[in-house]
Amino acid sequence: MAVKIRLARGGSKKRPFYRIVVADGRMPRDGRFIEKIGTYSPMLPKDDENRVKIDLDRVKHWMDQGAQVTDRVSRFLEAAGVIDKKSRNNPKKGAPHKAAVERAEEKAAKAAEAAEAPAEEAAEA
Repeated sequence: MAVKIRLARGGSKKRPFYRIVVADGRMPRDGRFIEKIGTYSPMLPKDDENRVKIDLDRVKHWMDQGAQVTDRVSRFLEAAGVIDKKSRNNPKKGAPHKAAVERAEEKAAKAAEAAEAPAEEAAEA
């Protein structure tokens, strides 16, 4: 049985609330789970202590049993210091798209023309 530590969504529409659960990987996201080990409330401010609550002893127990952790839960555990931080590499994520690059080039060209115009007028005078 592939056991996963993952999020199960609760809460109403546009008001998300998640339970951090240990579940069989074959069960649906919000379906049957083995144990609830924490909560995550993304509507709370990032510095609020109640935003993420995890029973770290139970997490360690389930990880010793071979449970796999999903990406989002692994980020919570990295912040808590339970697991080592993974290196994530997505170099294209922060790069501007084609239209933004074109706008930047046009802006730079206009700035260069504006800088040349007063210099030419000063040289003629």
